[in-house]
Amino acid sequence: MGRNQTQTEFILLGITDSPSAQTPLFVLFLLIYIVTLVGNVGIITLVRVSPSLHTPMYFFLTHLAFTDICYSTVISPRMLADLLSDDKTISFSECMMQFLMFTFFASIEGHLLAMMAYDRHVAICQPLLYVTIISSRVCWQLVASSYLFAFLSAIIYTWCVFGGSFCGPNHIDHFFCDEVPVLKLVCSDTHSSEMIIFAFVTINVVGTSMFILLSYISILCTVLRMGSAQSRARAFHTCASHLMAVSILFGSAFFMYLQPPSSHRSLDKVASIFYTVITPMLNPFIYSLRNKEVKDALVKYGRRLFNQWQQRTAVSSRTRRFDVK
Repeated sequence: MGRNQTQTEFILLGITDSPSAQTPLFVLFLLIYIVTLVGNVGIITLVRVSPSLHTPMYFFLTHLAFTDICYSTVISPRMLADLLSDDKTISFSECMMQFLMFTFFASIEGHLLAMMAYDRHVAICQPLLYVTIISSRVCWQLVASSYLFAFLSAIIYTWCVFGGSFCGPNHIDHFFCDEVPVLKLVCSDTHSSEMIIFAFVTINVVGTSMFILLSYISILCTVLRMGSAQSRARAFHTCASHLMAVSILFGSAFFMYLQPPSSHRSLDKVASIFYTVITPMLNPFIYSLRNKEVKDALVKYGRRLFNQWQQRTAVSSRTRRFDVK
């Protein structure tokens, strides 16, 4: 499929064409974006300053938080600007770059969730071998391979979507440059591109989701054999919150990318909001603030900051009294 692109820009139709709804939606999504940034930056900072959180699980979590920041930033600022602007044009190169970065970070997100499921599987099912299996070197290798595979996948996705001929309408019926609405504008045959994309989505989405599901099934079987009711409750609590995040991300992704092109409807935008806006905001709360280790680390860090503030205040007060004398 050779590239024969004639369009130099596209027009994003956005979430809604109702003027009365745009300002409330702007406020809502701005608040969500701020919460996303604060929550994920807070998780990264807390893990870095708390020695008790220097474990493989939180190593993966910091990369997930970083990915969520980037993932959300690829979509939200442009979406917010379009809600308040009459000019919703986006150049061909900007649209292509947005899609490339979106697929890159979305792929990493799925891989990291799979790694975190595997980490919990080893911790619960093979606790005596945990330190050997999930070593620091293995963690870095897993994350590096995830970034590499995600980058290669994103390049292939982008080539398949933007490698055709755009010679007709240039209105993208979406709030960002996504695969389905962009492919609808391609004049040339897209069957081969759709088959390649479907194959890679199957590997990335179905493959990782099945791996996660099998990991948690194994965890469930192990938990049911535990003698301590407290241990079972703690394991169930952790797994339930993780599965909730996985269900939101992969459920909306299945809805969007594994249905025939003719079946796509207006609900596509709602599904897209879940995995591009809602999931990055929820992940810090699901994976961290519901976790006792994170709560304890947050309390300790808060006390440390308060003690430092008290010491600085006392020193400043003594200095002022000395100057007065």
